[in-house]
Amino acid sequence: MKFFIIFFLLISINNLRAEFFEDLSKIIDDNNKRLSYGISVSDVDLDGNYEFIVTGFGYPNLALSFKNGKLKNINQQDIFSDPFRRTIGVAACDIDRDGFEEIYFLNTDTYSGVKRYSDRLIDIKDNNYFDLFELENNRKNLNLTAGRSVVCVDRKGNGKYGIYVANYGGPTRFYEIESDEIKDNAVDLNLDNVTGGRAVVSGHILTDRSDIFAANERGANYLFKNKNGKFEDVAFEYRVDDVIQNGRGTALSDIYYRGRLDILSGNWLGYHRAYVLKDDQFKDIGNKKFDKPSRIRTIISADFDNDGFDEVFMNNIAEPNRLFKIKENGKFEEIKLNTGMEADGYGTGAAVADIDNDGILELLVARGESKEQSLTLYKAKVNKHSKYLRIKPINKFGAPARGATVTLLTNQRKHSKTIDAGSGYLCQMEPVAHYGIRKNEKDFKVEIKWTNGKKNLIEINSLNQTVTIKQK
Repeated sequence: MKFFIIFFLLISINNLRAEFFEDLSKIIDDNNKRLSYGISVSDVDLDGNYEFIVTGFGYPNLALSFKNGKLKNINQQDIFSDPFRRTIGVAACDIDRDGFEEIYFLNTDTYSGVKRYSDRLIDIKDNNYFDLFELENNRKNLNLTAGRSVVCVDRKGNGKYGIYVANYGGPTRFYEIESDEIKDNAVDLNLDNVTGGRAVVSGHILTDRSDIFAANERGANYLFKNKNGKFEDVAFEYRVDDVIQNGRGTALSDIYYRGRLDILSGNWLGYHRAYVLKDDQFKDIGNKKFDKPSRIRTIISADFDNDGFDEVFMNNIAEPNRLFKIKENGKFEEIKLNTGMEADGYGTGAAVADIDNDGILELLVARGESKEQSLTLYKAKVNKHSKYLRIKPINKFGAPARGATVTLLTNQRKHSKTIDAGSGYLCQMEPVAHYGIRKNEKDFKVEIKWTNGKKNLIEINSLNQTVTIKQK
């Protein structure tokens, strides 16, 4: 009898230790059931700290800030909360080069085609938010097509971001500010395609400028190669068109830890892809467990447990979430979830940020769609001896360098991460490259590849810090 008691106690202890995440949802203030969709991370109140921006579908948009041990909504302005519109996608970037990240809220009140309410592009003046689309000279360029995701693209590498809007059943938009006026330049840039737009990401995929990968539904994916600020679709040539699948969650990730970005692309009830560039073509190297079809929404690549290897979080709707660790040589190792599995969760979006500045990433999951549910918040159970390094690139205008690439160089790896430009599916991560540190790792250097292709190399002399690097 004593043997069996000890045996079951050991099993219980091992199961407890094996739990990857802990649930921190209780720290979310006024966490009522609602329909939530996309999440972005930006400094909405210019206090130097990031907030989770959570969209609401017929519910208020939120700006969740970490205050006194709680995640609290700090927004008090109607134009931001906008509870009567149905917001699903969101991304932030500095489109007017004033150092503040404007916030693009993508509204969708119909499944496809023409919609009733336009999107919002939120700016700030004298601590008050206003919608740039409501200005008289911008109303002729409203987006009145149902959309899904939005991404920021510094196409010329000069810090002037444009906004690619993945529409569904209508032409793609590419908004830029010219002479204080918002213009849609998609036609001139070869981007005005009509498809079932879903996810879109931008970064150094093929060139030294910002390229674009768009995962679509009921049609081929796009891979837009940047050619002097204009774009050419090369998805077929590079074998990422995936024409019979229906794209959803997408992320850029250095799958081989070799110093270049590859593509994680989830397909709705279809095979997921881990695209690695080999001999001028992308090849899917995911194993059977990773590729297994699911009701996928958001995909996130991040080092949650600070062990120096990235995890891939796969947020599904109405079926369990999944988690994989990317080991050496692109091997995907599944991590069994209990906490964070959310088998009954209607997951719609997710984002990561070190919201409490302790060197460990928090994962916020939005839920809802067909059933109101509260937000959930998770953090990995990290070894107390673990170390980390966070790199925060700031461009010459004082804004996050969305679309830049950060590469960690050590005796063990050459590991690239993108400064997330949005919106792998509805969402956008914090504009920081977060690295956990491996055992016996040393000789730390960091290379920043800016959106203009130029590089800076910085030596790192101490860990457990956030290093802010400004573009010259």
